[in-house]
Amino acid sequence: MSPRQVKTRASKKAAPKVQDQKPLVQVSGESGFGAELLDGFIEDMRVERGASVHTLRSYKADIEAFLRWCERKGIDPREATHRQLRSYLGEMDAARYARSTINRHLSALHGFYGWMSMRGFVSSDPSSVLSGPKRGKHLPHVLQAPDMERLLSVHAPLDAMGNVRNQTLEDMRDQAILEFLYACGARISEASGLRIGDVDFASSIVKVLGKGNKERIIPLHSLCVRTMREYFEKARPQLLAGKNTDRFFVSNRGNPMSADAMRKMFKATVRMAGLDERLSPHDMRHTFATDLLDGEADLRSVQEMLGHSSLSTTQIYTHLSTARLKSAHDQAHPRA
Repeated sequence: MSPRQVKTRASKKAAPKVQDQKPLVQVSGESGFGAELLDGFIEDMRVERGASVHTLRSYKADIEAFLRWCERKGIDPREATHRQLRSYLGEMDAARYARSTINRHLSALHGFYGWMSMRGFVSSDPSSVLSGPKRGKHLPHVLQAPDMERLLSVHAPLDAMGNVRNQTLEDMRDQAILEFLYACGARISEASGLRIGDVDFASSIVKVLGKGNKERIIPLHSLCVRTMREYFEKARPQLLAGKNTDRFFVSNRGNPMSADAMRKMFKATVRMAGLDERLSPHDMRHTFATDLLDGEADLRSVQEMLGHSSLSTTQIYTHLSTARLKSAHDQAHPRA
């Protein structure tokens, strides 16, 4: 990575006093030495910050990659300098990693060294003076109405031609998941973590546990409520097969359905619908937000339903909504 892409900023924070510590022992395993520090960091993220399983897995994989690099270079991660960190990121840039990937690795290093500095394992944080390459601004991808209809018809009681389909238990569950994702803009991890007590059919609302264990209440439209209730009353008891869990969505074996299993289901549904296989469950969330703004919902309400801590994060959908309006204008106006 060139010096222009990774900038050095002067750090004004005083270095904390380093605690007495024994030299790290070589730890067998994929990540080599430093694994003990990594385990402590990940455990603190889980307990203190309430990080999701997906976040923990991502951070662990990125730091393990860095620790393997340190091992190859003969560098003690506690003594790494900002130049060495820049060199690590530079190698990623030379290998043509995407800017978003490099920034993700840098974010993991910020967290790891910030934690080590706070715990007294390092005298200063070498990552604090580094910033990653600027990312190009990309609008979120959304599904157009015909594509959404095709996607939601794959497991529905009626096929795309309006013919009655004999739904399997899995069809009823998968349809409930898809309707839920589109109805409230939930993340796939939030759908996986949904519990029976979080769904209020009578009031047509759902309680979602988002990032940082923040709860939010989201209304559900009548079709989604009907689809989820039918799955809950007819399919779920049979899928459980005598097992017991308070998770709302369960697998074919009666276990809580994981986020990874939901992603696989979504990808399979996309293929069956004949849509772009690059579509992801998160695109349902983008579509939810954009469709609400197209329907003249106010920005703060959309922010609250999405669980964004900052309004600026939600504002990107206003640009996307405007782009869709311009596209419709260009296609429909006789002078366009």
